[in-house]
Amino acid sequence: MPFTSFRKHFIKKFMRHMDKSHFVSSPAETLSQNILSLTMSEEFVIRKIKPEDNPTIAHIIRTVMPQFGADGDGFAIKDAEVDAMYEAYTQPRSIYFVVEHNGKVIGGGGIAPLQGGDEHTCELKKMYFLEEARGKGIGQELLNRCLDAALVFGYKVCYLETLEQMGSARKLYEKNGFIRLTKPMGNTGHYGCNRYYAKCLQ
Repeated sequence: MPFTSFRKHFIKKFMRHMDKSHFVSSPAETLSQNILSLTMSEEFVIRKIKPEDNPTIAHIIRTVMPQFGADGDGFAIKDAEVDAMYEAYTQPRSIYFVVEHNGKVIGGGGIAPLQGGDEHTCELKKMYFLEEARGKGIGQELLNRCLDAALVFGYKVCYLETLEQMGSARKLYEKNGFIRLTKPMGNTGHYGCNRYYAKCLQ
């Protein structure tokens, strides 16, 4: 099935099985301040990536992914952008957020156009947290920021790739209305991933 036809088929199927309570509400015309920088508590802050964050985010990606067996070819850990995340996510219709805990960057995640996809589809990318950040609800907050940004950028579908063994992450995605797909979308090159999800945003 051609990609465009597959996307239309997915959206129709999604709309039949989901009610409006699962959809992200429409955002303001531009990214509001609470999307760009959110103080979750006195300890946690979500903000846009800065150039000086590149080494830290690269370290986080290369620390977390092997914990789930995702350290070989066919995984995002091998992407060239890992060492230049700021530059990669300041491209059009892209954004990357980092999470700080008492001034220390402990995780991040972002969105960008889906490689090999159409103009209406973005990908949730490189959303990883150090172990000390897990289980505190930070993933939900960061996902909210990413989905809000995706709407502002005009995307209609958000796609992601993950692994069976990333159970907590998959539960988060499913809780937020992502539907599991039987095959990948686009052409990310991440053939090591074995679980695919998408969410209709509009």
